[in-house]
Amino acid sequence: MNLSVDIHTAYVICAIQRSGSFLLCEALKNTGLAGMPEEYFLYHEGGENWENGWWARQHGVTSRSAFLELVLAKGTTGNGVFGTKLMWNYFPQVISHFQEMPAYQGLGATEILPKLLPNLHYIWMVRQDKVKQAVSWAVAAQTNIYASWQAEDQSAPELVFDFEQIDLLYNLIVAGEVGWQSFFERCGVVSLQVVYEELVEAYEATALRILDYLDVAYPPDLLFGERKMKKQATELNERWAEKYREMKQ
Repeated sequence: MNLSVDIHTAYVICAIQRSGSFLLCEALKNTGLAGMPEEYFLYHEGGENWENGWWARQHGVTSRSAFLELVLAKGTTGNGVFGTKLMWNYFPQVISHFQEMPAYQGLGATEILPKLLPNLHYIWMVRQDKVKQAVSWAVAAQTNIYASWQAEDQSAPELVFDFEQIDLLYNLIVAGEVGWQSFFERCGVVSLQVVYEELVEAYEATALRILDYLDVAYPPDLLFGERKMKKQATELNERWAEKYREMKQ
């Protein structure tokens, strides 16, 4: 498949929900040099194909190859760096979508992304406190608010502590990290791991570390764009995390 977008370096942020990937994407966008990472290949269970989804329709795309061209154009900065992110829970469906295309038929998960994306790097986003991650996911699932900017136009419903829901999500997080680790091993690559708790404390330094990892040049006085992401966790998250730990014991 011949693509018209000029890309010399690409990366995929490999994550699990509520690991801090929104914040990481913002930090990288704010460098102006690290692509425009978004969840371009988001897949909803039982949902439409990429080329039939709302984003494709919004841009007048009607074929899967045109969808990929659009993604690469939107996700690439002027210096030829492309970024995107993928969640483990729908990664198999993403690979399946590629395998339906003639250019990727017969290829496995470890072969498809490198064929599409030149000079591919993997960034692994993790969160140390997986109980708080599971609680955050449960809250987001109940409110359908996954980023702070989404809360501006929505009124939050009444939240209900559900041990089984949090426990299920906790186990999905643990299994997802095992899944990503296994994928990297099969690819024969060493990913760059970014820890959410460290990103919060070293926002710009983390983004610069990733530019170094990608071998992307930047000036010593690089000016970052405005930071807009806000912390979503409240005292309720803390209470739920504590209650879950007590019940889990």
